[in-house]
Amino acid sequence: MNAPLSQLQQRIGYQFERPALLELAMTHPSLNIETSGPHASNQRLEFLGDAVLQLILSEEIYRRFPTEREGALTQNRKKLIEGSFTARLALELGVDACLRVQAAASDLATSQGALEDAFEALVAAIYLDAGFERCRVVVLGLYGDIAPHLAAALPSDNPKGRLQERVQPRYGNQALRYKVADTSGPDHAREFTVALYLNDTAIAVGHGTSKQRAEEAAAHTALENWPPAGVA
Repeated sequence: MNAPLSQLQQRIGYQFERPALLELAMTHPSLNIETSGPHASNQRLEFLGDAVLQLILSEEIYRRFPTEREGALTQNRKKLIEGSFTARLALELGVDACLRVQAAASDLATSQGALEDAFEALVAAIYLDAGFERCRVVVLGLYGDIAPHLAAALPSDNPKGRLQERVQPRYGNQALRYKVADTSGPDHAREFTVALYLNDTAIAVGHGTSKQRAEEAAAHTALENWPPAGVA
């Protein structure tokens, strides 16, 4: 095994029993083009790793935020698995130095898409090599305390703005309306429920510890289920 892969194992705190899995996780699909043969790539591992990563983080967020509802939990998970975040983690781990890409396109190794895919493939490789429990420990170790990650991600996440950009060309600037449907809990722990309307049709519901968070959760749900059913 080459030095970058050995160093990567040290940085993630895990030594592979089957190093071939790590090598496969670090093989970009562009290498198939270069070799013009059935050279395996990390695409299948990426598929599996995405599911494993979602389960690990869903479980951790569910445990860490016992009073949050589904919409808020979904938002928090999204911040931790979105490509820009996992690509940054991969870069910090030195995945770019390990990723095997087509020689004519070496800049692929530092592209967000390739790093994000390689990170998911790495998670899958650990899972296949060691099982879910060990993989969970390694992944959560890579993330560290998730609270500051979530706080840092919040300002750049603007689901209301993204939804408005999607709606405006077809329905106009005034088509979206957010309405507080329910408020519950004591003053120090309010829980807001917001219904989101497109014209006169309810298209999503969001929950949060403030009206703003509930509106963002509703917008995020609408984006995930776009286009809305029953709206012309």
